[in-house]
Amino acid sequence: MPDSSTSIVRRCVTLDRVADPPLHQQLYRGLRQAILSSQLLPGMQLPSTRTLAEELDVSRNTVINAFEQLKAEGYLESHVGSGTYVAQELPDALDRVRGQSHLQPSASQRSTGPPDESHLSGRGQFLTDLQLSSFQTDEHPRAFRPGLPALDSFPIDTWSRLTTRRWRSLPASTLGYRQSTGYPPLRDAVASYLQDSRGVRCSPEQVIIVSGTQQAITLTAHVLLDPGDRAWIEDPGYPRATGAFRWAGAQAVPVPLNAEGLDLEAARTRSADARLAYVTPSHQYPLGMTMSLSRRLELLDWAEQSEAWILEDDYDSEYRYEGRPIAALQGLDDAGRVIYVGSFSKVLFPALRLGYLVVPEPLVEAFAGAKSLVDRCPPLVPQMVAADFIEEGHFTRHLRRMRTLYAERQSILIDALRARTGDLLDVSSHKAGLHLTAFLKGAFDDRRVSAALNDQGVVAPPLSFYASRSLDREGLVLGYAAVNEADIREGTDRLEETLRDVR
Repeated sequence: MPDSSTSIVRRCVTLDRVADPPLHQQLYRGLRQAILSSQLLPGMQLPSTRTLAEELDVSRNTVINAFEQLKAEGYLESHVGSGTYVAQELPDALDRVRGQSHLQPSASQRSTGPPDESHLSGRGQFLTDLQLSSFQTDEHPRAFRPGLPALDSFPIDTWSRLTTRRWRSLPASTLGYRQSTGYPPLRDAVASYLQDSRGVRCSPEQVIIVSGTQQAITLTAHVLLDPGDRAWIEDPGYPRATGAFRWAGAQAVPVPLNAEGLDLEAARTRSADARLAYVTPSHQYPLGMTMSLSRRLELLDWAEQSEAWILEDDYDSEYRYEGRPIAALQGLDDAGRVIYVGSFSKVLFPALRLGYLVVPEPLVEAFAGAKSLVDRCPPLVPQMVAADFIEEGHFTRHLRRMRTLYAERQSILIDALRARTGDLLDVSSHKAGLHLTAFLKGAFDDRRVSAALNDQGVVAPPLSFYASRSLDREGLVLGYAAVNEADIREGTDRLEETLRDVR
């Protein structure tokens, strides 16, 4: 490995371990700037990820994350068996920037031509650099994409009938602007459902209809946190939650997990002054554990004593395969410190874009105001149809069918994995949810495995993508809800073949 590239990288990259941007983003930006300024020349070989991690005193995953983003954008390219190099042919836009970087443009020159990243706000730049998914979204479910329900089993005929009925009887007076907090009968139906099935204590007035979990988290971040405030985030955890808090100007503090859920001792050590904790207590994403009762009570006590908030994301709690669903954390809250988030994306279908917030009574007005600014009123007819679907019993029947189907699909996947990849993967059943976490046995790099699987048409996000630190065990996140038995078995065959090739 040439010493020149190592020394150039060390000279060009300055890592601030206290600053809010994560280390992999700082490394990515430093390397990108070195390429644009011709300090790292086309064709120059870079140090290995392991070597560079040792030189910079960071985890190897930090370097891998930065390299992968640079590869995706065309700055770097990999040569199998040889290493990683600065791309020989950079995109035209990059060549233009690099070729003109030594010139100081005049005011008239700066005001002409297409806008570039220099025109963005700090928030805009953050969004440009943000990586929220480890795979490309496509419209066709593939093994083993997580986060999707069984779309082919949704009762579309019933939904179509309800929709047609609503449109035929819709008064013209309802076609104007509506309440930003949502269609009142749907809020009533959601409140009743949550009280009966999740133990949530709320009135319909506390329910705010939103366009999915992501909007709920983003609204919460902007309503409850000021720039610079700290928020505890599960690590590994949901990347889009981290993105929402950081976009609001808050500092996302990653907190490790143990068998009972969020490690509160570690959380206090990392940030004793946190203003909010984001948790998935019913079925942690992506590891799958359920937060213990003692840990829930301890977390609630922390929130009350610290006058902090808890954001409970109950994203797939309806799907529990052993016993009754675990009651929501919100139902244990006597101090009014929990904001509860739920969604219809996993129980009906994602394209519906309907979810809900349950907020403490003193916060209703603030959340309603925030909702009216970002989304003046949700589409009315889908809300009407969703309310009808719940009130007429279709919702309960659909959930019952899906619980049976998903339990079967999880069992099929586990049996297939144990039969084909028992020496390569460590997998156990989850009591709930729509995905499994399978841990790799041996010296595998889960990002390399995931990329190789993607080449074979299999989606299996690497567990390390969800973490901000090096994990004791790397693995793959495998969704099974949207995959039929034949595709599960075919996907498992490709998974085994790829793992053996990579090993």
